[in-house]
Amino acid sequence: MATNRGQFNSRLGFVLAAAGSAVGLGNIWKFPFEVGAGGGAAFVVIYLAFCFLLCFPVMISEIAIGRKTQLNAVGAFKKLGHHNWAWIGLLGILAGVFILSFYNVVAGWAFGYFLQMVQGNFEVGENFSTYISKWESIGLYGLVFMAVTATIVSKGIQGGIEKAAKILMPTLFAMIIGLMIYAFTLENAMAGIEYYLVPDFSEITGEVIYSALGQAFFSLSLGMGALITYGSYVSRKQDIVRSAAMITLTDVSVAFLAGLMIFPLVAFLNSGDMSSVSGGPGLIFATLPGVFEGLGPTLGIVIGAAFFLLLSFAALTSTVSLLEVPVAYLVDEKKIKRPVAVWGMATLIFLLGIPSLLGNGAVEQLTSFMTLYRDGQEQMISFMDFVELIASDTFLPLGGTFIAIFTAYIWKKNNLNAELMEGRETDSQWMMKYINFAIMFFCPIILGAITIITILERFFGIQVF
Repeated sequence: MATNRGQFNSRLGFVLAAAGSAVGLGNIWKFPFEVGAGGGAAFVVIYLAFCFLLCFPVMISEIAIGRKTQLNAVGAFKKLGHHNWAWIGLLGILAGVFILSFYNVVAGWAFGYFLQMVQGNFEVGENFSTYISKWESIGLYGLVFMAVTATIVSKGIQGGIEKAAKILMPTLFAMIIGLMIYAFTLENAMAGIEYYLVPDFSEITGEVIYSALGQAFFSLSLGMGALITYGSYVSRKQDIVRSAAMITLTDVSVAFLAGLMIFPLVAFLNSGDMSSVSGGPGLIFATLPGVFEGLGPTLGIVIGAAFFLLLSFAALTSTVSLLEVPVAYLVDEKKIKRPVAVWGMATLIFLLGIPSLLGNGAVEQLTSFMTLYRDGQEQMISFMDFVELIASDTFLPLGGTFIAIFTAYIWKKNNLNAELMEGRETDSQWMMKYINFAIMFFCPIILGAITIITILERFFGIQVF
């Protein structure tokens, strides 16, 4: 069965595909804002530390489990002889399905904005809430996006996912660097760079550290079966540790460069005043169109269209991996042919995303869906925000916690080490010792704490920090 599943043709293909899974919209809008709000360079240092100290060992574990078994996120646990632990893979698959259901809606926003910029409609930023409430047009853009995603995944590993990653990821880097260089030339750009990079250690609080932990974990697509699935397509000749390091470096590089691109643009718009900068979708969709308008009609169209095309590419690299996870499960476990599995699952996920689509102003009951907590205060959230909270903020760290526990105490570190030694290009004993230590103690404790804190704060209003 495993021999007919396909395989990445090269290490580069695997690294770019896995990094593409990690690189997404959150790299573009969430990371830069959290850096600015969390003390600039001080937050960056904390984030990088957690990426390599916490996320790196979990990533290695997921890839190793996938390569060892050559199966999907559910089948991998079964093949290792631990059927009772297959729920971890199923949890990851469900998380990916739910994430893609609303992620595709946001991708529709990005693609729609690209079309708006091409037409020179910079006013769309001032009417962001009205724009996202137009479910017919956003739904159409999302449908196009899902169709492109399904087309890539339907072509298999080498002909679809790997080929697309080799085009999309270099293009993504080139566009970010190009826009960053241009942003540096704008008036007041240095104010934005200082806001982003000059450390302010007085901003470092328990909440900031918690945010850095969460951002590090979520930005690397851990805990949802994506890297187990991609690992199952990796050759036994490849060095898992080195590949994981390259994936991590690629993801954090995109996030870091995105900040260097965005904050000079915001500083240009605000005449160097960075005191009222806010993050999230509002920064990207409401604020930046005004920046592009200030560049003039021609240049504004070019730069604005390039930016939102970049955003669409970033979204596409993630949607491909999100769809591949449930597809691999259906192909491996249910023996469904790949084209049928791809288009059937894509259709189902699109339909599951309709409440998220309608929950941005089109339907009041879905827009004001539930009352939960943020910063100890009651807050009405939309259906889309609720799905994100359940799937991304809760399921992912929970899955990561139990992947670490499974690897260390059920599969055992000796089996992990044996798998890592295949294809190993260097004999770094200290690295192996750290991976073992982290998987046994550091990762399950920290990730478990993140899960508990998130549940306490968002569902019960209990402030830990």
